[in-house]
Amino acid sequence: MARLIVIDGLDASGKTTQAYRLASFLKSQGKSVCLRIHPSEDNPVGTLAKRFLQAKGKNAHFASAFFYMLDVIHSILLYSWRCKDDIIFVRYLLGTAYLPSPMDKIAYYFFATIVPKPEKTFFIDIKPEVAYNRIVRRTQDKVEMFEKPEALTKIRNKGLALASLGKWLIIDGTRNPAEIESSVRSVLRLEKDRVVSAITIES
Repeated sequence: MARLIVIDGLDASGKTTQAYRLASFLKSQGKSVCLRIHPSEDNPVGTLAKRFLQAKGKNAHFASAFFYMLDVIHSILLYSWRCKDDIIFVRYLLGTAYLPSPMDKIAYYFFATIVPKPEKTFFIDIKPEVAYNRIVRRTQDKVEMFEKPEALTKIRNKGLALASLGKWLIIDGTRNPAEIESSVRSVLRLEKDRVVSAITIES
């Protein structure tokens, strides 16, 4: 069975960059790699999740999280079996951090019981103000409802709490991409054959 690796974090934390870097490295080692980024744009539920992220109001709040999880499940059902060695998901269970409390924890535990358990789970952590500045520089236009400073602060706090419950590997995302990649690769190399309980990698 392929190894499932998950990379998550705030918007603009660098998680997608790290996923591509990791996929490239694994392929260079002769591994077959499947990479899925959520919300995806190649299916209706992923498209709806992204559309609701750009909407306003409580209903859009719930709808974005709901369709996001359907998008993840869609990837599991249709793509995870296609790869023999490694599967990399950008965003997985921590999408539930977008739900209001205490529904975030309830949803996290619920989905954790029905989706495959990843072998490695990384949370790329950055401060909300850093994330917001990166988002503004990147988009130069409309900011999604969860990308404003107050929302980023709440999501980061809930994401870290859920990551702690789920024993995710928390990595300092304020360093340059090469240093972060080195940390990710070190964990994967050093922990080849046993399950990691928890680790915090700091600069």
